[in-house]
Amino acid sequence: MATTTQNLRITALTELVTPAEVRKRHPVTDAAMQTVTEGRTAIQRILTGQDDRVIAVVGPCSIHDPVSAVDYARKLVALREDLSDTLEIVMRVYFEKPRTVGGWKGLINDPGLDGSFRINEGVETARTLLLQINEMGLPVGTEFLDTATPQYVADLVSWAAIGARTTESQIHREMASGLSCPVGFKNGTRGNLQIALDAVRSAARPHHFMGMSEDGRAAILSTSGNADCHVILRGGGGTNYDAASVDHLCDLAASDGVRPQVMIDASHANSGKDPEKQPEVLENIGRQIADGDHRITGIMMESHLVGGAQKLGDAPLVYGQSITDGCLGWDDSVTALRQLARAVRTRRALNLRKAG
Repeated sequence: MATTTQNLRITALTELVTPAEVRKRHPVTDAAMQTVTEGRTAIQRILTGQDDRVIAVVGPCSIHDPVSAVDYARKLVALREDLSDTLEIVMRVYFEKPRTVGGWKGLINDPGLDGSFRINEGVETARTLLLQINEMGLPVGTEFLDTATPQYVADLVSWAAIGARTTESQIHREMASGLSCPVGFKNGTRGNLQIALDAVRSAARPHHFMGMSEDGRAAILSTSGNADCHVILRGGGGTNYDAASVDHLCDLAASDGVRPQVMIDASHANSGKDPEKQPEVLENIGRQIADGDHRITGIMMESHLVGGAQKLGDAPLVYGQSITDGCLGWDDSVTALRQLARAVRTRRALNLRKAG
């Protein structure tokens, strides 16, 4: 029977391909599974203090061109191998972009970059790219924004982030409680730390909520809780990467019964959205690490083949340059990561002297 009260503002309803169908067409390979498993284990060991290395989540602000993403991954996997004694390098592979008002929402939502919103194509493109990168031996990290997305790609993700706009969201905390990988929660856009700490505590608990099964049916999901969650300092209302900010966050965490540790995002508000300031932020973080601070377990850096950013719609697009936030260019990224690696080695030597 027709209704005059339902879906009045829905202009189209298209059937979504199911996660089971996508995973059947693009199954996880043994090589990819090994990369994911080893990446998750390494990150967990760093978070629990069993490994003194530092996690480095590095890569483009967002993926808009899978070809340039693969080129970037080839460079990064070589650097990962070179710095493996000090850094656990994870490639930032972001397919979903939160928007304050409007704009391109990422490769899954609009893979054609043209407002055609071919989402079925987007989820397949995302899974294909994640398989390629993992098969190189390079673990990946992503931000989960739409709560349906993990069923399509989460088996290929070693680390996940919940963004500043969604850290306070109950459904994202519930989702994180069921993810199979470690998860970082960013502080709020205005710098609020407590919402990130509350998110870590909430995600560690079991939850029951509505979601989607692998065959695309509505389902009730029950989770065991995720003990591998942590806070990411990303600035907001100013910067918060300095030693005093780390002390403040860790004091709050300890008082809340959360592990006093932190990952620091060198981009976003911590760099004033100026990609060229990221090395300055990382240099400060490196000094804290070299001075012996073990509470800093990781960093994030936005990096691409070509520095800066361009606007979607520019013709032709510059190959290997971000169409969202500006990124640090490849050569400068290598310099910054090598400097961070030296800081970890200095901290290690300091600990050996103390132990002796």
